[in-house]
Amino acid sequence: MADVTGTTGTLVLAGTPIGDVADAPPRLAKELETADVVAAEDTRRLRRLTQALGIHTTGRVVSYFEGNESARTPELVEALTGGARVLLVTDAGMPSVSDPGYRLVAAAVEKDIKVTAVPGPSAVLTALALSGLPVDRFCFEGFLPRKAGERLGRLREVAGERRTMVFFEAPHRLDDTLAAMAEVFGGDRRAAVCRELTKTYEEVKRGPLAELAVWAAEGVRGEITVVVEGAADTAEELDAAELVRRVQVREEAGERRKEAIAAVAAAAGLPKREVFDAVVAAKNASRTGPAEGKGLS
Repeated sequence: MADVTGTTGTLVLAGTPIGDVADAPPRLAKELETADVVAAEDTRRLRRLTQALGIHTTGRVVSYFEGNESARTPELVEALTGGARVLLVTDAGMPSVSDPGYRLVAAAVEKDIKVTAVPGPSAVLTALALSGLPVDRFCFEGFLPRKAGERLGRLREVAGERRTMVFFEAPHRLDDTLAAMAEVFGGDRRAAVCRELTKTYEEVKRGPLAELAVWAAEGVRGEITVVVEGAADTAEELDAAELVRRVQVREEAGERRKEAIAAVAAAAGLPKREVFDAVVAAKNASRTGPAEGKGLS
Protein backbone atom coordinates (compact mmCIF):
# COMPACT_ATOMS: atom_id res chain seq x y z
CA MET A 1 0.00 0.00 0.00
CA ALA A 2 0.99 3.65 -0.24
CA ASP A 3 3.86 4.77 1.98
CA VAL A 4 2.78 7.43 4.49
CA THR A 5 6.32 8.28 5.58
CA GLY A 6 6.88 10.72 2.73
CA THR A 7 9.01 8.36 0.64
CA THR A 8 8.21 8.45 -3.05
CA GLY A 9 6.59 5.44 -4.63
CA THR A 10 7.53 3.26 -7.59
CA LEU A 11 6.31 3.15 -11.17
CA VAL A 12 6.11 -0.40 -12.51
CA LEU A 13 5.86 -1.03 -16.26
CA ALA A 14 4.39 -4.49 -16.74
CA GLY A 15 4.37 -6.54 -19.90
CA THR A 16 1.09 -8.29 -20.68
CA PRO A 17 0.44 -11.23 -23.03
CA ILE A 18 0.28 -10.38 -26.75
CA GLY A 19 -2.03 -13.35 -27.28
CA ASP A 20 -1.83 -16.45 -25.11
CA VAL A 21 -2.62 -15.52 -21.52
CA ALA A 22 -0.36 -18.38 -20.36
CA ASP A 23 2.57 -16.19 -21.44
CA ALA A 24 1.87 -13.74 -18.61
CA PRO A 25 5.04 -13.27 -16.53
CA PRO A 26 4.72 -14.77 -13.03
CA ARG A 27 5.26 -11.41 -11.33
CA LEU A 28 2.39 -9.80 -13.19
CA ALA A 29 -0.32 -11.41 -11.05
CA LYS A 30 1.36 -10.31 -7.83
CA GLU A 31 1.82 -6.74 -9.04
CA LEU A 32 -1.80 -6.54 -10.18
CA GLU A 33 -3.02 -7.76 -6.79
CA THR A 34 -0.85 -5.45 -4.68
CA ALA A 35 -0.46 -2.19 -6.63
CA ASP A 36 -2.00 0.91 -5.09
CA VAL A 37 -2.98 2.17 -8.53
CA VAL A 38 -3.34 0.22 -11.75
CA ALA A 39 -3.29 2.39 -14.87
CA ALA A 40 -4.63 0.41 -17.82
CA GLU A 41 -4.95 1.26 -21.50
CA ASP A 42 -8.34 -0.46 -21.52
CA THR A 43 -9.96 -1.25 -18.16
CA ARG A 44 -12.27 -3.81 -19.80
CA ARG A 45 -9.33 -5.77 -21.16
CA LEU A 46 -7.67 -5.51 -17.76
CA ARG A 47 -10.76 -7.07 -16.20
CA ARG A 48 -10.65 -9.96 -18.67
CA LEU A 49 -6.94 -10.46 -17.95
CA THR A 50 -7.40 -10.60 -14.19
CA GLN A 51 -10.30 -13.01 -14.61
CA ALA A 52 -8.14 -15.26 -16.80
CA LEU A 53 -5.37 -15.14 -14.19
CA GLY A 54 -7.83 -15.87 -11.38
CA ILE A 55 -6.93 -12.76 -9.38
CA HIS A 56 -8.46 -9.47 -8.21
CA THR A 57 -6.99 -5.98 -8.09
CA THR A 58 -7.14 -4.33 -4.68
CA GLY A 59 -5.92 -0.89 -5.69
CA ARG A 60 -7.61 1.89 -7.62
CA VAL A 61 -7.99 1.20 -11.35
CA VAL A 62 -7.82 4.12 -13.80
CA SER A 63 -7.74 4.34 -17.57
CA TYR A 64 -4.56 5.52 -19.25
CA PHE A 65 -4.74 5.67 -23.03
CA GLU A 66 -3.73 7.95 -25.89
CA GLY A 67 -6.73 10.21 -25.48
CA ASN A 68 -6.19 11.01 -21.78
CA GLU A 69 -2.45 10.33 -21.39
CA SER A 70 -1.46 14.00 -21.11
CA ALA A 71 -4.22 14.84 -18.62
CA ARG A 72 -3.82 11.69 -16.52
CA THR A 73 -0.03 11.81 -16.16
CA PRO A 74 0.09 14.59 -13.51
CA GLU A 75 -2.47 12.69 -11.41
CA LEU A 76 -0.36 9.53 -11.49
CA VAL A 77 2.84 11.45 -10.74
CA GLU A 78 1.09 12.97 -7.71
CA ALA A 79 0.20 9.47 -6.51
CA LEU A 80 3.81 8.38 -7.01
CA THR A 81 5.23 11.34 -5.10
CA GLY A 82 2.79 10.44 -2.31
CA GLY A 83 4.36 6.99 -2.00
CA ALA A 84 2.04 4.89 -4.14
CA ARG A 85 3.10 1.90 -6.19
CA VAL A 86 1.64 2.54 -9.64
CA LEU A 87 1.39 -0.32 -12.12
CA LEU A 88 1.10 0.56 -15.80
CA VAL A 89 -0.25 -2.02 -18.27
CA THR A 90 -1.34 -1.76 -21.90
CA ASP A 91 -3.59 -3.96 -23.99
CA ALA A 92 -0.67 -6.18 -25.05
CA GLY A 93 3.10 -6.17 -24.75
CA MET A 94 5.29 -3.61 -22.99
CA PRO A 95 4.03 -0.14 -22.10
CA SER A 96 5.70 2.74 -23.96
CA VAL A 97 6.51 0.64 -27.06
CA SER A 98 4.00 2.16 -29.54
CA ASP A 99 1.64 2.28 -26.54
CA PRO A 100 0.95 4.77 -23.73
CA GLY A 101 3.71 5.10 -21.15
CA TYR A 102 6.48 7.36 -22.41
CA ARG A 103 5.02 10.55 -20.93
CA LEU A 104 4.56 8.96 -17.51
CA VAL A 105 8.06 7.45 -17.48
CA ALA A 106 9.61 10.78 -18.49
CA ALA A 107 7.64 12.65 -15.81
CA ALA A 108 8.59 10.10 -13.15
CA VAL A 109 12.28 10.25 -14.08
CA GLU A 110 12.18 14.04 -13.89
CA LYS A 111 10.87 13.75 -10.31
CA ASP A 112 13.55 11.17 -9.38
CA ILE A 113 10.86 8.54 -8.89
CA LYS A 114 11.97 4.92 -9.17
CA VAL A 115 10.88 3.21 -12.40
CA THR A 116 11.12 -0.55 -12.79
CA ALA A 117 9.61 -3.19 -15.05
CA VAL A 118 8.05 -6.61 -15.10
CA PRO A 119 9.48 -8.01 -18.36
CA GLY A 120 6.95 -9.64 -20.61
CA PRO A 121 6.04 -10.62 -24.16
CA SER A 122 6.97 -8.28 -26.99
CA ALA A 123 5.52 -8.43 -30.51
CA VAL A 124 8.66 -6.71 -31.79
CA LEU A 125 11.10 -9.34 -30.55
CA THR A 126 8.76 -12.26 -31.19
CA ALA A 127 8.23 -11.27 -34.82
CA LEU A 128 11.92 -10.58 -35.30
CA ALA A 129 12.86 -14.02 -33.99
CA LEU A 130 10.27 -15.76 -36.19
CA SER A 131 11.01 -13.79 -39.36
CA GLY A 132 14.05 -15.75 -40.46
CA LEU A 133 15.81 -12.46 -41.22
CA PRO A 134 19.08 -11.23 -39.65
CA VAL A 135 18.65 -10.38 -35.96
CA ASP A 136 22.15 -9.21 -35.03
CA ARG A 137 21.16 -5.58 -35.69
CA PHE A 138 17.62 -4.24 -35.97
CA CYS A 139 15.52 -1.12 -35.49
CA PHE A 140 11.88 -0.56 -34.58
CA GLU A 141 9.95 1.92 -36.77
CA GLY A 142 6.50 1.58 -35.16
CA PHE A 143 3.45 2.55 -37.23
CA LEU A 144 3.95 4.29 -40.57
CA PRO A 145 1.87 7.42 -41.41
CA ARG A 146 -1.64 6.70 -42.64
CA LYS A 147 -1.54 9.10 -45.60
CA ALA A 148 0.03 7.62 -48.75
CA GLY A 149 2.36 10.55 -49.44
CA GLU A 150 3.65 10.75 -45.88
CA ARG A 151 4.06 6.97 -45.79
CA LEU A 152 6.20 7.01 -48.95
CA GLY A 153 8.27 9.84 -47.50
CA ARG A 154 8.97 7.92 -44.31
CA LEU A 155 9.91 4.79 -46.24
CA ARG A 156 12.32 6.75 -48.43
CA GLU A 157 13.99 8.06 -45.27
CA VAL A 158 14.83 4.49 -44.21
CA ALA A 159 15.40 2.99 -47.66
CA GLY A 160 19.14 2.80 -47.04
CA GLU A 161 18.82 1.37 -43.51
CA ARG A 162 21.17 -1.62 -43.20
CA ARG A 163 19.53 -3.07 -40.10
CA THR A 164 16.48 -5.33 -40.16
CA MET A 165 13.40 -3.15 -39.65
CA VAL A 166 10.28 -3.94 -37.63
CA PHE A 167 6.97 -2.16 -38.24
CA PHE A 168 3.47 -2.34 -36.78
CA GLU A 169 0.53 -2.00 -39.17
CA ALA A 170 -3.26 -2.13 -39.14
CA PRO A 171 -4.67 -5.05 -41.16
CA HIS A 172 -6.78 -2.82 -43.46
CA ARG A 173 -3.68 -0.84 -44.48
CA LEU A 174 -1.30 -3.79 -44.85
CA ASP A 175 -1.66 -4.22 -48.62
CA ASP A 176 -1.01 -0.53 -49.31
CA THR A 177 1.97 -0.52 -46.94
CA LEU A 178 3.55 -3.62 -48.49
CA ALA A 179 3.02 -2.18 -51.98
CA ALA A 180 4.68 1.06 -50.91
CA MET A 181 7.57 -0.88 -49.37
CA ALA A 182 8.00 -2.82 -52.60
CA GLU A 183 8.04 0.44 -54.53
CA VAL A 184 10.65 2.11 -52.32
CA PHE A 185 12.77 -0.84 -51.14
CA GLY A 186 12.41 -2.99 -54.23
CA GLY A 187 9.98 -5.84 -54.83
CA ASP A 188 12.63 -8.47 -54.20
CA ARG A 189 13.50 -7.25 -50.68
CA ARG A 190 12.81 -10.08 -48.21
CA ALA A 191 10.21 -9.59 -45.50
CA ALA A 192 7.90 -11.42 -43.12
CA VAL A 193 4.35 -10.58 -42.10
CA CYS A 194 3.59 -11.90 -38.62
CA ARG A 195 -0.11 -12.13 -37.82
CA GLU A 196 -1.88 -12.95 -34.54
CA LEU A 197 1.34 -13.86 -32.74
CA THR A 198 0.89 -16.51 -29.99
CA LYS A 199 -2.85 -16.66 -30.74
CA THR A 200 -4.92 -19.51 -32.15
CA TYR A 201 -4.58 -18.40 -35.77
CA GLU A 202 -0.93 -17.35 -35.66
CA GLU A 203 0.60 -17.06 -39.12
CA VAL A 204 4.01 -15.98 -40.42
CA LYS A 205 4.09 -15.26 -44.15
CA ARG A 206 7.60 -14.90 -45.56
CA GLY A 207 8.71 -13.82 -49.03
CA PRO A 208 9.70 -10.90 -51.29
CA LEU A 209 7.78 -7.68 -50.67
CA ALA A 210 6.13 -7.79 -54.10
CA GLU A 211 4.70 -11.25 -53.44
CA LEU A 212 3.56 -10.33 -49.95
CA ALA A 213 1.77 -7.26 -51.33
CA VAL A 214 -0.21 -9.45 -53.74
CA TRP A 215 -1.06 -11.87 -50.92
CA ALA A 216 -2.21 -9.06 -48.61
CA ALA A 217 -4.46 -7.58 -51.31
CA GLU A 218 -6.85 -10.49 -50.72
CA GLY A 219 -7.47 -9.23 -47.19
CA VAL A 220 -5.72 -9.93 -43.89
CA ARG A 221 -7.10 -9.85 -40.36
CA GLY A 222 -5.62 -9.61 -36.88
CA GLU A 223 -2.71 -7.89 -35.18
CA ILE A 224 0.11 -7.35 -37.68
CA THR A 225 3.87 -6.97 -37.31
CA VAL A 226 6.02 -6.60 -40.44
CA VAL A 227 9.73 -7.42 -40.48
CA VAL A 228 11.78 -6.19 -43.45
CA GLU A 229 15.33 -7.07 -44.43
CA GLY A 230 17.80 -4.19 -44.29
CA ALA A 231 19.36 -2.69 -47.40
CA ALA A 232 22.34 -4.50 -48.88
CA ASP A 233 25.70 -2.81 -48.55
CA THR A 234 26.00 -2.12 -52.27
CA ALA A 235 27.13 1.49 -52.42
CA GLU A 236 30.56 0.62 -53.77
CA GLU A 237 29.19 -1.95 -56.22
CA LEU A 238 26.83 0.35 -58.13
CA ASP A 239 28.39 2.15 -61.06
CA ALA A 240 26.92 5.27 -62.66
CA ALA A 241 25.13 3.28 -65.38
CA GLU A 242 23.28 1.17 -62.81
CA LEU A 243 22.24 4.24 -60.84
CA VAL A 244 20.88 5.81 -64.02
CA ARG A 245 19.04 2.62 -64.90
CA ARG A 246 17.34 2.52 -61.51
CA VAL A 247 16.22 6.14 -61.81
CA GLN A 248 14.88 5.42 -65.29
CA VAL A 249 12.86 2.44 -64.03
CA ARG A 250 11.22 4.61 -61.40
CA GLU A 251 10.49 7.38 -63.88
CA GLU A 252 8.88 4.91 -66.29
CA ALA A 253 6.68 3.79 -63.39
CA GLY A 254 5.40 7.36 -63.05
CA GLU A 255 7.69 8.76 -60.36
CA ARG A 256 9.04 12.29 -60.73
CA ARG A 257 12.76 12.47 -61.47
CA LYS A 258 13.59 14.33 -58.27
CA GLU A 259 11.80 11.73 -56.17
CA ALA A 260 13.32 8.88 -58.17
CA ILE A 261 16.83 10.21 -57.60
CA ALA A 262 16.20 10.61 -53.88
CA ALA A 263 14.84 7.05 -53.57
CA VAL A 264 17.71 5.51 -55.55
CA ALA A 265 20.26 7.43 -53.49
CA ALA A 266 18.69 6.36 -50.21
CA ALA A 267 18.51 2.71 -51.25
CA ALA A 268 22.14 2.75 -52.39
CA GLY A 269 23.38 4.64 -49.34
CA LEU A 270 24.74 7.44 -51.53
CA PRO A 271 24.42 11.24 -51.52
CA LYS A 272 21.61 12.47 -53.77
CA ARG A 273 24.11 14.67 -55.57
CA GLU A 274 26.07 11.64 -56.76
CA VAL A 275 23.01 10.05 -58.34
CA PHE A 276 21.94 13.41 -59.79
CA ASP A 277 25.36 13.90 -61.39
CA ALA A 278 25.18 10.41 -62.93
CA VAL A 279 21.77 11.19 -64.43
CA VAL A 280 22.94 14.53 -65.84
CA ALA A 281 26.07 12.92 -67.31
CA ALA A 282 23.96 10.23 -68.97
CA LYS A 283 21.58 12.85 -70.35
CA ASN A 284 24.47 14.84 -71.84
CA ALA A 285 26.04 11.71 -73.29
CA SER A 286 22.76 10.71 -74.95
CA ARG A 287 22.79 13.93 -76.94
CA THR A 288 26.14 13.12 -78.55
CA GLY A 289 25.68 9.40 -79.15
CA PRO A 290 24.57 6.02 -77.73
CA ALA A 291 25.04 5.75 -73.97
CA GLU A 292 23.97 3.69 -70.99
CA GLY A 293 21.68 6.45 -69.82
CA LYS A 294 19.82 6.97 -73.09
CA GLY A 295 16.16 7.57 -72.44
CA LEU A 296 16.68 10.10 -69.65
CA SER A 297 16.63 13.11 -71.96
